[in-house]
Amino acid sequence: MLPKCGDCGTAFFYPRILCPHCHSRNVGWIQASGKGKLYSFEIAYRTFNPAFKVEAPFILAMVELEEGPRMMSNLINIEPDPSVVKCDMAVEVVFEKQTDEVTLALFQPAR
Repeated sequence: MLPKCGDCGTAFFYPRILCPHCHSRNVGWIQASGKGKLYSFEIAYRTFNPAFKVEAPFILAMVELEEGPRMMSNLINIEPDPSVVKCDMAVEVVFEKQTDEVTLALFQPAR
C-alpha cells in the first residue's frame, strides 16, 4: 500500500499525514503494483553493525516504484556483481518475514 494525495494525485513514500508535494491533508491509500525499476544501487562488502543479519556482500537498492515514489531496500536473488546488476532493470517486490511483528519489502529482478 502507498499513500496518495487526493488533491494533486501524487503517490509518495514514506507515509505521512500530509502530501509532501502540495501539503494537503487529503491523503488516502492505494494498492501498489509491487513493480518498479532499479534507480541506483551499492554493493556493501561489510555490515553496518554486528546485529545486522544479512551477510555481506549484499546490494543496497534505491527502487523507483511504478507508481512514482522511490524507496530504499535490498536487492536479492541476484549476484552482487556490478556487471550483472544494472540501473533501470525491472524489479518486483518480495516480502520476507523477519519476526511475527516485522516483514520487510525486498526486491528481486522481475521474472
